[in-house]
Order: sequence, then structure tokens, then C-alpha cells
Amino acid sequence: MASATIEQEQASRFCQVPILGLPVHMIQIPDVVSVMTHWVTHERFRPHWVVVADMHAVVEAHNRADFRRMVRQADLTVPDGISLVKVAQWKGGAVRSRVAGTDLMKAFFFGTQGLGFRHYFYGDTDLTLERLAGNLTQQYPGLTVAGAYSPPFRPLTEEEDEAVIRRINEAKPDVLWVGLGLPKQEQWIYTHRDRLNVPLVLGVGAAFKFLAGTVQRAPDWVGDMGFEWLWRFACEPRRLWRRVLIEGTQFVGLVALELAGWRDFS
Repeated sequence: MASATIEQEQASRFCQVPILGLPVHMIQIPDVVSVMTHWVTHERFRPHWVVVADMHAVVEAHNRADFRRMVRQADLTVPDGISLVKVAQWKGGAVRSRVAGTDLMKAFFFGTQGLGFRHYFYGDTDLTLERLAGNLTQQYPGLTVAGAYSPPFRPLTEEEDEAVIRRINEAKPDVLWVGLGLPKQEQWIYTHRDRLNVPLVLGVGAAFKFLAGTVQRAPDWVGDMGFEWLWRFACEPRRLWRRVLIEGTQFVGLVALELAGWRDFS
């Protein structure tokens, strides 16, 4: 019997709940790993795109029509953050816990050990990438790092951009992990995915830093209680103050209007 297509799987198993107009799949990490593995092993004809959406992504999609159009092209949008999980539950979504990028990476590496998948890491700094590769190959024996590249912190020239795509494709990865931060990583994936010869691509934000150990992640109990944002704000106040104070307030206000039925953002 032929394998079901991912479109059939999504339609029959994973409903979507719109949060401020961004459809988010009601799916948990084990099922995400299963779907991603299916793409790599059975549907290699094009890059499949997973968006790991947190509160920042939802607010960005609400505020920017161009970004909203981009991320709606993704094959799977997963809820990264207790705030999204709670809103989805209030709207009737059958989802129990968040799908954090770091946890998803760890689960995928563990669940696909022995399958010979080749991983490429694009983004962050040379130091982070070096430590990331070292930690992963030590923690997941047999994991293959096909390559890693830290782009300069400036717009690339057309020639540099072509060289990056060529470099990635020549490494023949099965999975491309992008750690440029939102919304830059989603814009990069959207712009380049038609030229990428890789069956699976994800933007995972700060997960590179957490797994490399260059930034300390909040303890699990802090994240499970929904306070990882506060932990990160305490660690990086200059970088995250706008996201926490301005976007956080906007998110709460807009969600309240939506749940009360006073506004429809679909």
C-alpha cells in the first residue's frame, strides 16, 4: 500500500486552530517527528517547511501581511509556547503541550538515530556552530553533520547568496536547520526553498544556542509553567525588551478581543 501523502495526514489527523489569523496545527512532538521522518524518507521531491510559531511569530504575522502570507505557505506550523497552547485550548483545540524548537530537535535526533540522516546547520556564530556540532555528535552517536555555516551579520551579495545555496546543496543534507531568529529565518526559507535540494527545512531560532550551551535555557519547570519568556528576558533584556513588553501586551489584548468575539482576525 502506498504511503499517505502529508496533505492527507494533516487533513485527517491534525486540525488547525487560527490564532490571530495564523493557522496553527494541533500536533505534539512525537507526531511532528513522525511527519518529518516521513517527509525525509518518502517525499523527497521538494523542501517541506515547518514553522515553529511562538507568540512573537503570531504577532509578527498579525502586524505584517507579507510575513503572514509567507508563513501560511509552510507545510506545518507548530505551537511553540504555552500562550499559544492555552489560546488554542480555549478555542477548542486538542493540544496538550508546546512544541519548542529545542525539544523538537532533540526528539528528532533521538527518534531518527540509525536512519543515517544528514543534518546541515545554517545561522548563528562559528563558535555556536562548533559547539553545537560537538555536543550533538557526542549526545547522539551516529548523527551526521553534513555541514554548518555562519553567514555574516549583513545582507549577502547576490554572488554570496548563490554560493551559500550551492554550499548547502553540495553537502546533500536531509534536514536543514536554520537559526537566524524570527522573522529573518522564515523570510530566508521562503525566499530560498525553491532552490534548496533538501526534503526538510525548519527555522528554530535560539535552539542552536541552547543546544550548544552558549546560552542557558530555562529549566523545564519554568517553561512548562509558561515563564520561559521571563527567564529569557532576564538573561537578554536589551535584545528582548520590545518583544516582551510591547508585543506581549499586544498579544494579550488582541487575543482577549478575539476570544470575546469582538474581533475576527481570520
